[in-house]
Amino acid sequence: MPEVIFPGPDGRLEGRYHPQKSKDAPIAIILHPHPLYGGTMNNKVVYNLHYTFHRIGFTCLRFNFRGVGRSQGEYDQGIGELSDAAAALDYLQALNPNARSCWVAGFSFGAWIGMQLLMRRPEIAGFVSVAPPANQYDFSFLAPCPSSGLIIGGSADRVVPPGDVANLADKLKQQKGITITHETIEGASHFFDPGMDEMIRTVETYVRRRLTETTR
Repeated sequence: MPEVIFPGPDGRLEGRYHPQKSKDAPIAIILHPHPLYGGTMNNKVVYNLHYTFHRIGFTCLRFNFRGVGRSQGEYDQGIGELSDAAAALDYLQALNPNARSCWVAGFSFGAWIGMQLLMRRPEIAGFVSVAPPANQYDFSFLAPCPSSGLIIGGSADRVVPPGDVANLADKLKQQKGITITHETIEGASHFFDPGMDEMIRTVETYVRRRLTETTR
């Protein structure tokens, strides 16, 4: 899988790009957890999400936010990181102008950034939000949430309590025109250790079903 360096708003960003042979393959970007707490694009959840989307048939890009790994810049309270994500999507779209759809997936802090990107980019057709930190960040910007998606967490998550994730999902479910699917992995911690295999199976089943529905 090629390592890529692409321009970001505050310097170069480091990523991993995994293309499909098909020129019209759907595209997905995967966003990592909090940079100040060890989050990188090589986090196990992010890595597994990346390969899951690729296995389904997506051309995928995951990358390090500013100040992480070889990405230039410094942590910017989520504001700059959202700009990084937008730059990553621009880069991915430029490489794949014929992609038939676009998705975003994020884990923890990356889920918060991914949902903000969703609001700014109407071309994003679906999302996977893993352990969105609804207890730490304000998600009220999702009014309305523009796309259907999957929100998933662990029942034993001590970082993001499952009740907060459920409340976020319930609020979004009340909105018309979209369908929010909420799944809880029994016994899974924040980092899905245990629970990784079941979480990934749940994501794969959901995304494959969505793709089948859109091609009918």
